[in-house]
Amino acid sequence: MNNVMQIGKLLILASAVIFSSALRADMGMDDNPVLAKVMLDRLELRVTDGEDILNWEGQGWLGTDLNKLWIKMEGERRGSVTEDAEIQALYSRAIAPFWDVQIGARRDFQPASAPGSDRTWGVIGLQGLAPYFFEINSALFVGESGRTGLRLEAEYELLFTQRLILTPAVEMNFYGQNDVDTGTGSGLSDIEAGLRLRYEIRREFAPYIGVNWNRKYGNSANFADAENNDVEDVQWVLGVRAWL
Repeated sequence: MNNVMQIGKLLILASAVIFSSALRADMGMDDNPVLAKVMLDRLELRVTDGEDILNWEGQGWLGTDLNKLWIKMEGERRGSVTEDAEIQALYSRAIAPFWDVQIGARRDFQPASAPGSDRTWGVIGLQGLAPYFFEINSALFVGESGRTGLRLEAEYELLFTQRLILTPAVEMNFYGQNDVDTGTGSGLSDIEAGLRLRYEIRREFAPYIGVNWNRKYGNSANFADAENNDVEDVQWVLGVRAWL
């Protein structure tokens, strides 16, 4: 575990060094200013049959058109317990119009009731805008003891008006081996899909309502069932999206 944490720290440091070097080169160009953006993609209450869930997902970047330093965060809290949380630090390089390749590290945080289940991963990813304006985010994760993971995300925005926007989204997670401590099984672990209808009071602030569905598969479903957790769940959501 210590070796993986050291590798994660080295990846973050290497990403920061590469970003710093690239940024200094970019700053020599007058038409390539350094910009920043912070986006709270989701801050929402998910209403379930049991305890309601507070879910969040956000990201921020600093850099130029070609080189950026990204921070991504997400997690969920049920009652007074943060069930899981994740943070990624990534160096991002534009390789084509609307497409970036990213490299860095990811750290997972599990509840105190599950000691030893925190995980550190190396990350290499690709994100961008596919034909027909589908937003794509894919990432390969490599962790300790030969653990591997793959995450695929897709999102689309359907404009009813300039302010009223429907967003379907789907996320799939795959893992290379079973991890009993975190309740993830090999192969397809879970799928999450949602529909969110937001109204942009301003471009920077938009409340929304929607529905979210998630399901575990394979051994992930078996682990959840053994712990008397839901294998499949449908949730109504109420939240806000904001950026600056």
